[in-house]
Amino acid sequence: LTKLFVGGLPWKFEDQDLKMFFGKFGDIESAKIIYDRETQRSRGFGFVIMLRAEDARRAIAEVNQQEIDGRPVTVKIATERPLPGGGGGGPPG
Repeated sequence: LTKLFVGGLPWKFEDQDLKMFFGKFGDIESAKIIYDRETQRSRGFGFVIMLRAEDARRAIAEVNQQEIDGRPVTVKIATERPLPGGGGGGPPG
């Protein structure tokens, strides 16, 4: 499985739109638009989990920096966000 970050999405895009758009590159396990908790409006980005890494690479190559509904889209391998806090911890030397 390969998780892709997709940024710069049209505001009207919903999960199903994202899944259909990336489905032309291969099998999709899930596609999720991220919404603002307070307003319930799209934040303009989402994540797609593709079953095969080669399909994900092809999607990146063909879609990254292309326009969807007039908006340039960023597509890249998703990286895990670091947990809050961090630093310090543990006994000194």
